[in-house]
Amino acid sequence: MAPTEGDEQPPLRMLFFPFLLPGHLIPMADMAALFAARGIRCTILTTPLQASTIRSIVDRANTSLGSHEKRRTGAIGPPFPDIGLPPSAESGIGLISKDYNDRFLRTAELPQEPFRRFLSSHHAEIDAVVSDGLFHWSVDDAAEHGILRITNPFEACPDDPATIVSLPGLPHRVVELRGQMMDPVKRPHEWAWFQLIHATDRWSYGELFNSFHELEPAYAEHYRATLHRRACLVGPVALASGSGKDVTSRGAVAGALSPESIGCLRWLDEKPASSVLYVSFGTMKIFSPEQMRELARGLDLSGKNFVWVIANGSASTDLCMPVGFPMAHRGYIVRGWAPQVLILNRPAVGGYMTHCGWNSTLEAVSAGVPMVTWPWYADQFHNEKLVVEVLEVGFGVGAEDYAIWMETHRLIGSEVIAESIRKVMKEEGDGDTIRKKAEELRDKARAAVEKGGSSYDDVGQLMEELIARRCCRRTAGE
Repeated sequence: MAPTEGDEQPPLRMLFFPFLLPGHLIPMADMAALFAARGIRCTILTTPLQASTIRSIVDRANTSLGSHEKRRTGAIGPPFPDIGLPPSAESGIGLISKDYNDRFLRTAELPQEPFRRFLSSHHAEIDAVVSDGLFHWSVDDAAEHGILRITNPFEACPDDPATIVSLPGLPHRVVELRGQMMDPVKRPHEWAWFQLIHATDRWSYGELFNSFHELEPAYAEHYRATLHRRACLVGPVALASGSGKDVTSRGAVAGALSPESIGCLRWLDEKPASSVLYVSFGTMKIFSPEQMRELARGLDLSGKNFVWVIANGSASTDLCMPVGFPMAHRGYIVRGWAPQVLILNRPAVGGYMTHCGWNSTLEAVSAGVPMVTWPWYADQFHNEKLVVEVLEVGFGVGAEDYAIWMETHRLIGSEVIAESIRKVMKEEGDGDTIRKKAEELRDKARAAVEKGGSSYDDVGQLMEELIARRCCRRTAGE
């Protein structure tokens, strides 16, 4: 049940509190937009620069509501703390050393005071806080004011990286190499931090996931029935909010598009259906010059057209492309930010080489695009298992070592890269099977966010629970 302007009680109000990296900020802004479309007044607490990054999402959400409901969604917040990082680091760009990385992770503790001040001033009108799981301390601050906190998430093994480790207690048999997992000995502070995050998640009222039931039904049921945790699957949020459909600047820092972005879309529109490989590893991954050369050679050997998005700070493609490579015809380079959702939904795109970040994975699923998987760290190896082994909509290049973006990875050779591309993009056999399964998932994703779909209904269920809780609080206070 959604509140309307005619109700005696004011509409529900939710505060969204995202971490600063684009992979956290943008989907949470999409999430706020989809709740706003259901009648909830939503506020996003972030820095001024990050507010400009999500401005197109917020403006689109407010415009779609009509003149009598403007400002259902807004972004406000404190400036980025001065901790000795370059300005570009606020968006996760320019973190080129372990010291910079460690400093950036400390920013997860610094917004606590502005968050507390905001709650002190507005706690009487806020029904729930949707906080990034990295802000583990927000559960106590919300509880202090009697506000529900809903998180948006995020044992020692043998030392040999080649050791096969089985992950117990899951609906499917999942095994990984020891080297694909975080090493608590090498990263004791990060390990302790993640342990704390997972512990505080359990104290929250529930957890909002940018996923949908049909994508991972066994795991949604496992989460609820076996782990006994309240899970609300509301995605894919870019589809549900509508922000990914026609906003070219969605997610661009301060709305700034790279010069190649618009030309890239025109270039794609001139290519045959399913003939182009989209290559992107997110905003934060910087390849070594040696790996850049192997990737360039792999693209050459594959024989496929491609759009290659290269992160700021990576080696120049001029030094990587083979001599005589027909770049103007077969390849298109985009430096910096690219309109990924629009690219993936172009008919010409028939494959996506990805680092398996969850946002990128779900955007590929939503577009029905098969994946060439190349994970690096965090949850990416787990996501690869889902894509390749459970959903069967991708094929991996064989990445085996967990390492953050400025660390050295085992070199993946050009022949291996080319063969992985061919397996995913070939038109017959396994390639055809992968493509058909990807298209089926795309249709399920779109149905999930429509009225009567699983994600649509999960949003409605949460709204009903918040309204019921508000009524109980008022009755108890009488």
